[in-house]
Amino acid sequence: MSLLNLSGVRLSHGGHLVLDRVDLTVDAGRIITVVGPNGAGKSSLLKVALGLLRPDAGTVERGAKVIGYVPQRLDIGRLLPLSVRRFLAMAVAERPPAGRLEETLDLVGAGHVLGRQVVDLSGGEMQRVLLARALLRRPDLLVLDEPVGGVDVAGQAELYDLITGQAREHGVGVLMVSHDLHVVMAATDHVVCLNRHVCCAGHPETVSRHPEYLALFGPRVAASLAIYTHAHDHGHGADGSVLPLAEGGGEPHTHGPGCRHG
Repeated sequence: MSLLNLSGVRLSHGGHLVLDRVDLTVDAGRIITVVGPNGAGKSSLLKVALGLLRPDAGTVERGAKVIGYVPQRLDIGRLLPLSVRRFLAMAVAERPPAGRLEETLDLVGAGHVLGRQVVDLSGGEMQRVLLARALLRRPDLLVLDEPVGGVDVAGQAELYDLITGQAREHGVGVLMVSHDLHVVMAATDHVVCLNRHVCCAGHPETVSRHPEYLALFGPRVAASLAIYTHAHDHGHGADGSVLPLAEGGGEPHTHGPGCRHG
């Protein structure tokens, strides 16, 4: 069973259609990234996946035992006395082993904030703490809504590398919303282009040439992403599936530390 499977999901709010017949599957070790314009229903889709919103129609099957969630933003009242240490500890049912909080914060590059109050964190620091909180649960599925918002460019690359490592090295499934199209093309296995319905979906190279993708983001964006294209030791079908060279074409290419596409 997949970690997450949505089939024919339809959602409306206040008489307005938010999602229409959306299908989506997340398997272990795979990174699925949802892109689309503002108001396309991306965050609503994640909330349906998490069970925070109930769809009007369709089915949602969750095979994941533990889900880690990073919201786009989390507002905590400035009068609430909540330390980072306490905020992280609240994410797990049992008291974390000694050193586990420090280790996880160091992993996301935020070891220096453990003793601070949550309300005193910058936007970028808060996003790192939210990712640490999700990872503390040792999830088999990560659901991430713009996980690097407010983080500087160098920090964004580090966090995306960390997320990719969770999938490649630990078999974690990742469902992510991102506006950073260059990162999407470099670090994801499967792109879902959403505009209330699924406009197109598949391997990043395939989606970036799709007419509906071009209509939403424009040919200049697609052209700027062309540098992503490179040869592999495998090809890709229209749905993003891996094909042997005989079927998919391309020149041999061995993925290594310098290649962020798995």
